[in-house]
Amino acid sequence: MRLFGNARYRFIEARRKAYVFSAVVLVIALVSMVANIVLIGSWQNYGVDFTGGSLVQVRFDETMDAAELRSALGGAQAPPITSIGNEGNEFVIRAPLAEDREVEAVALEIRGQIQGAFPNSDIEVVRTELVGPKIGAELQQKAALAILFSFALTLIYLAIRFEFRFGVAAVIATVHDSLITLGFLALFRVEIALPTVAAILTIIGYSLNDTIVVFDRVRENLNAKGGRRQDPVALVNRSINETLPRTVLTSGTTLGVLMALLIFGGAVIRDFTTVLILGVLVGTYSSIFVASPALLEIQRRWGTKDLVEAQQGGPRGPVSGTPPSRRPRKKKKRGRKGRRVAGARA
Repeated sequence: MRLFGNARYRFIEARRKAYVFSAVVLVIALVSMVANIVLIGSWQNYGVDFTGGSLVQVRFDETMDAAELRSALGGAQAPPITSIGNEGNEFVIRAPLAEDREVEAVALEIRGQIQGAFPNSDIEVVRTELVGPKIGAELQQKAALAILFSFALTLIYLAIRFEFRFGVAAVIATVHDSLITLGFLALFRVEIALPTVAAILTIIGYSLNDTIVVFDRVRENLNAKGGRRQDPVALVNRSINETLPRTVLTSGTTLGVLMALLIFGGAVIRDFTTVLILGVLVGTYSSIFVASPALLEIQRRWGTKDLVEAQQGGPRGPVSGTPPSRRPRKKKKRGRKGRRVAGARA
């Protein structure tokens, strides 16, 4: 059985509704970012990795559950805790930066809280480090450069692999997905850490992969016999419907794994998994309702003459635009044998 084997959905015809939906979501995202600048002084809720803070590594003499340790340090208000090693007894705690306190004092306070919650455990503070705000600002710049660099490489790759218009449309869809994701993080004030940046880069890769699959089918149908004389809207619709089984199955299986991680993965990777789930949904949506209509719009404004005329309902002949009915007919040449027969009959 083939899922959506005979799909005939008219996705491109619904692009205006998609434009309105995307515009509303993007406005909410931008308003959330501006509101964060006013309320918390930054457009995102940056964590210790970007703002600076104290890093404390502790080791227990027995296996310890990360959830119990998090509960001992304040539950939902606890600083980020990461388990390291394979024995399950060593953790890294990232406490926010305190300007009027030294890192050793923060480490002693954390150790006291843990010792009070687990009086029968032997706790060793392996190391304490201070992540300054200068390092955090540098990480912010490098994270932004990594995202912009991925956009530039995408545009170059698609311009070489397909055509420049395909690259521009893919970058538009990727920027759309990134802004919505950042708006979601700003709206709910999700703490931005290095794993969150990794999730955003993963979203960019997933969205581009899904878009390239659709564009590759568009190019195949365009280069097929008679493809350049077809209505571009019908051609793109057919390409999306032909790749729809792959899109649904890939997104569905990916979401299934991410939902399992969200439910059973614990609080350590909850933000990371949530961002990925949002990215898969937005990336699948944008490859159909953003990237493909953007490709048609770019083609309509700056495309070649024959495809523009086809999209506007004009002549659909060869590249020159000559209608099939007005093509000059070639005269058949009579062979030598035919002339001899005609002369004999005369």
